Amino acid sequence: MSDIRRPLFDLLDKLGIEFTTYEHEAIFTVEQGADIKAPLPGGHTKNLFLKDKSGTLFLVCALGDTEIPVNQLHKQLGCKRLSFGKPDLMEEVLGVTPGSVTFFAVMNDTENRVRLVLDKAMFDHNLINFHPLENTATTAFATRDLQVFATATGHDPVILDFGAI
Repeated sequence: MSDIRRPLFDLLDKLGIEFTTYEHEAIFTVEQGADIKAPLPGGHTKNLFLKDKSGTLFLVCALGDTEIPVNQLHKQLGCKRLSFGKPDLMEEVLGVTPGSVTFFAVMNDTENRVRLVLDKAMFDHNLINFHPLENTATTAFATRDLQVFATATGHDPVILDFGAI
């Protein structure tokens, strides 16, 4: 196991969250990982690191096939127009690099600079899958534990129905 995953897995254990991790080649896009993830149970995700014009940061976590209207999302979130956050800012705040951005990265946002946004459709699955802070593996856990993890890391997620935007 890589050193970057150890603190995550320790936190999951501490919170009593059961999980299974599957090793695979590096995946950088949803499309690239389709064949790898197809046999894995549960919902598969994509994650966007966004910043609004005033500097507010967002981590949007959604099912891989969810359309996220980035140009309309600011209206739902009550913020200024959104754009993608720069890789150096992502690494500074979330401790991950492009291709590895994940729901789990909120554990590294100890100053609570990021607003966490979750796709309501993820809760239609019993299991949900995210990279464990690096894109060479996928970690599955019970969707009901999304809120447990978010709360434990000091993040109160906004849950959005992207299908209604």
